[in-house]
Amino acid sequence: MQNKISGLWVVVVCAMIVFELAPAVIVLSAEPNSASSSLSKPEDGRNVPEADQASLPSPGEAAMVSELEDRLVILPEIKREGERFFLSSFKLPDKLTFAGQPIPLENWQVRERIEYEFYQFLEDQGESIILAKRTGRCFAPAEKQLAEAGLPDDLKYMLLVESKCIAAAYSRAKASGPWQFINSTGRRYKLHNERWLDERRNLEMSTEAAIKYLRYLRDLSQGDWFLAMASYNAGEDRVRKLIKEQKINDYWRMHGPRETMRYVARIIAAKEIYSQPEKYLGLTKKDLYPPLETETVMVTIKEPQRRLTAIAEEYGTYFLELKMLNPEFTKDYLPKGTYQVKVPRQTCPNRCFKQDKLP
Repeated sequence: MQNKISGLWVVVVCAMIVFELAPAVIVLSAEPNSASSSLSKPEDGRNVPEADQASLPSPGEAAMVSELEDRLVILPEIKREGERFFLSSFKLPDKLTFAGQPIPLENWQVRERIEYEFYQFLEDQGESIILAKRTGRCFAPAEKQLAEAGLPDDLKYMLLVESKCIAAAYSRAKASGPWQFINSTGRRYKLHNERWLDERRNLEMSTEAAIKYLRYLRDLSQGDWFLAMASYNAGEDRVRKLIKEQKINDYWRMHGPRETMRYVARIIAAKEIYSQPEKYLGLTKKDLYPPLETETVMVTIKEPQRRLTAIAEEYGTYFLELKMLNPEFTKDYLPKGTYQVKVPRQTCPNRCFKQDKLP
C-alpha cells in the first residue's frame, strides 16, 4: 500500500510540473497511463476479469484514493495581458529629416549612432513616458517663440536632451535652466544670474536667448543645423577647430568629444519618438500634461526683502507652487525691487494681466 500511495504523489508532482504554466484541475489516478481506468468496482455491477482484479485496490486503499481524489489540485492561472514586449519590434525609419535637412542613414555609422540613442530612449519606458508627458507643458512656449523667430520647430527637441524639460536643471559644468546656459553665455544674451535670481531658469527668457544663439551658430555654420547644434553643445570655437584639423565640413564625419558625438543623434532620436508618442509609447495628446494656466503680475517690494510665502498668500497660492512656477527665484525671498511673477490664473486677483501684454 505504501508503494502505491507513494506512486500517487509522484503523479501529482509530475502533473504539477507539466501543467505549471496553465490553469488545470488534476485528478489523482493509480493508473496514469490509462485515462479511463477506475480505482473502485464499477457501479454498473459488471464482472471484472480476474486479470484486472489483481490491479484493483483493496477497500482500504480505495478509501484512501477516494479521499485523495476529492482533493483537487488547482494550479493558479497566470494572466498575460497583450503580447510580450520586444524593443526590436520598433524600427527606425529608412528616411529621416531634421530642420529640413536629410539625415544620411545610408551611412552605416550614422544609422548605428542614431539607432543607439533611439533604443536608449525606449529602453527606459517609464522615463520616456514622463518625458513625453512633459512636452505638453514645456513645448508650447518654445513652439510659439521659434515660429515667431522663423526658426525650425524641430529645435524644440533640444529641450529634452538638454534638460528633460526641467526648468531648474543644473549640470556639473554649472549650466543652468531648460536650455542649459553656462554663466558666460547667459550673460552674453542678457540672462541675469544673481544670488536670488537666475534668469537662465525662466523658460521664455532662456528660449529667447537660445533662439539668438542658435541663429548665430547657424550663420557661423553656413546654414548647417547639425553643426550649429554641435557647436551649441561643445562651443563654436572647439567645433571650428575640429573641422579645420580633420579637413571636413560635415558633422556626421566629425570626430569629437563623446558627448558631442552623441548629442545631435540623440536630438534626432528624440524627435522621432516624442513627435509620435502614440506609436512608440501608447500615449495620446490627452495623456500629456496640459499647459499651466497662469498670469504674470508685477510685484513691487519696498521693504528690504519679502518672503515668497507672503507673496504666494497674497495671490491665492502657496510657496511650493510659486517656486515651481518661478524657478528663476533661487531663494525663499526677493529683495527690494520690482519683479514679474507668475501665479495661477484661476486664483489671481483682478489686477493680474497676461504676460504678453507686459512691456
